[in-house]
Amino acid sequence: MRNGPVRVEDRAGSGTAEVAAREVMDIRQASAYLGISADSLYRYASEGTIPGFRLGNRWRFKKSRLDHWMDEQSGAGTDKAVQGREKKPIRAAR
Repeated sequence: MRNGPVRVEDRAGSGTAEVAAREVMDIRQASAYLGISADSLYRYASEGTIPGFRLGNRWRFKKSRLDHWMDEQSGAGTDKAVQGREKKPIRAAR
């Protein structure tokens, strides 16, 4: 069994390219995928803000769950983002 990043031949055949993201990622891979620091990801996962699970004493993250979580956060497919921006009614002057 091989440890470390998986490398595949690129289409041109001139070298190798690291696979962007696996289905199950460690903290380093998931933080790079999300574009945040590993320290922030540890904190968010510990608080339950970002979906992850512990395997022994190490955090693991499923790409599909992270994608689903990001879709929910961005309001994809719903009017949730628009609803949060509705203006409050103005009170009548006294």
